[in-house]
Amino acid sequence: MMTQEDVKKQIEKSESQMAKAVDFLEDSIAHIRAGKADIRVLDNVMVDYYGSQMSLAQVSNVTVPDARTIKIQPWEKKMFEVIEKAILVSNLGFNPTNNGESIIIAVPPLTEERRRDLVKQAKQEGESSKIIIRNVRKDANEAFKKMKKDGLAEDLAKDAEDTMQKLTDKYIGKIDELIKKKEQDIMAI
Repeated sequence: MMTQEDVKKQIEKSESQMAKAVDFLEDSIAHIRAGKADIRVLDNVMVDYYGSQMSLAQVSNVTVPDARTIKIQPWEKKMFEVIEKAILVSNLGFNPTNNGESIIIAVPPLTEERRRDLVKQAKQEGESSKIIIRNVRKDANEAFKKMKKDGLAEDLAKDAEDTMQKLTDKYIGKIDELIKKKEQDIMAI
């Protein structure tokens, strides 16, 4: 016999999955360059450190002294060349310069065409997250139908489906908000 507690657990599990999808989207669009300096665009840059692949943050201090500059200070002098090469290979469109004390990346302003491409990329990320949210809703609704066959009251199943729809709307709204904010960020000159 299925109970209201089983329904509650399913709803909590589904909401947790939806929240993770939004968190993942937030993280992935943070890596989309918006024309101003942000150290997160370098998160995926890996450098060879004594035969091991390490993130840039593990071998240097990365800061943003102003809106158009990223400054990287390696902890070891011999890392300068390795870091420069890793940045060039990463295809981020940056051309690092080495002044002997640090590596400076001048973040170039984005062209209108590049801005539109980045907005399109952000929207695609958002659409993928929406699909995940809808799939979570679908899976939960199927679980509720199964629970109904196993003895859950019909009105409880209907209430659960309504709750799932409200959660879906809530999280899709969050996704739309994130994408709108990112679009404004990218298009701002």
